[in-house]
Amino acid sequence: MADGEQRRLVVGISGASGVLYGVRALDACRALGVESHLIVSRAAALTLAQETDLSLADLAARADVSYRVGDVGAAVASGSFSTLGMIVAPCSIRTMSEIATGVTSSLLTRAADVTLKERRPLVLMVRETPFHLGHLRTMVKLAEMGATIAPPLPAFYAKPQSLEEMIDQSVGRALDLFGLSWDVVRRWGEGLTPITGDGPNQTS
Repeated sequence: MADGEQRRLVVGISGASGVLYGVRALDACRALGVESHLIVSRAAALTLAQETDLSLADLAARADVSYRVGDVGAAVASGSFSTLGMIVAPCSIRTMSEIATGVTSSLLTRAADVTLKERRPLVLMVRETPFHLGHLRTMVKLAEMGATIAPPLPAFYAKPQSLEEMIDQSVGRALDLFGLSWDVVRRWGEGLTPITGDGPNQTS
């Protein structure tokens, strides 16, 4: 992206449990001065109602630009529309699988396909564990295509005190992959006291 050009991030929210990951990604973009472009799948609209008190209008208000999932002619459907990349938070198995095939049926998966073809970062916060072999092979295929598979796993070394802190840590680490540093992220070696041994992954 050229110097002085508005930083934009495409935020996709699909129908897996964990819609708050997408909500907080939008909030982080606002805090970081990044223009957010939101696409919500039809299944995600149902999950939003089940997991939060937010309406679709509330969610759209958190984004700078919001698109209808069926609007395949939207700006984010074209590679000429410059962005930092795209995050799908959360990413359902169906959405992940559709992206992997390249046969896209909605703006969400079309935008993800465009992100890959333009060699921009595509981060998929995949949910719906446990994964069977077909899921894992699809993840490998996507990784080979250039996507980053980033399931929202808790970082216990950050000593989260609430569900909100766990969500923010996962979202912040995903945003790191776009070169975006959200100040709510607790980082190893920056104010965190080692638990035992030489690092956060030290085992006995």
